[in-house]
Amino acid sequence: MEGLLHVQKTFEKVIFTGKKVNNRQFEDCIFKNCDFSNSDFSNNSFMDCEFIDCNLSMMQLIGTSLKTVHYSNCKMMGITFHTCNDFLFQVSFSDCVLDYSSFTNKKMPKIVFKNCSLKEVAFMSCDLTQATFDNSDLSGAIFNETQLKGVNFKTAFHYNIDPEFNPMKKARFATQGITGLLDKYDIKIV
Repeated sequence: MEGLLHVQKTFEKVIFTGKKVNNRQFEDCIFKNCDFSNSDFSNNSFMDCEFIDCNLSMMQLIGTSLKTVHYSNCKMMGITFHTCNDFLFQVSFSDCVLDYSSFTNKKMPKIVFKNCSLKEVAFMSCDLTQATFDNSDLSGAIFNETQLKGVNFKTAFHYNIDPEFNPMKKARFATQGITGLLDKYDIKIV
């Protein structure tokens, strides 16, 4: 990763824990079994990239561009995605652990979280229009002033969302998840 521009490269089993990798461009690259935990990847650009089986926990992404980046089976705890560049920000996640991360103020219409752990993730002031939370654990996730229009929560679980502070017209929920919308009223549903 010494060069400034990387196009159609595969990085496999790269270990850069606690290191700095700044001001690089990655286009159409694949990262497999890499460990970038506690590293500083600020001011980089990732376009059409894929991360597979990587540990990215506590990775710093200040000013980094994530343009059509997919994460699969990655450990990504404590990442502050809200510090990423907003221009063309587009990510998707499958089988990832994103616990304690933050997407505050991000515009992420149609984002997909599939089989993800999203415990205590901050979704404050986000636009999640038509997002999908497929079989994802939202224990302790914070939704506040977040646009949830058309969001699919049908197979999501352990969420607690206040409809008074989050517009959710046409959002879809499973019957067993209704309690996650009524918790603040301290009522019992049998």
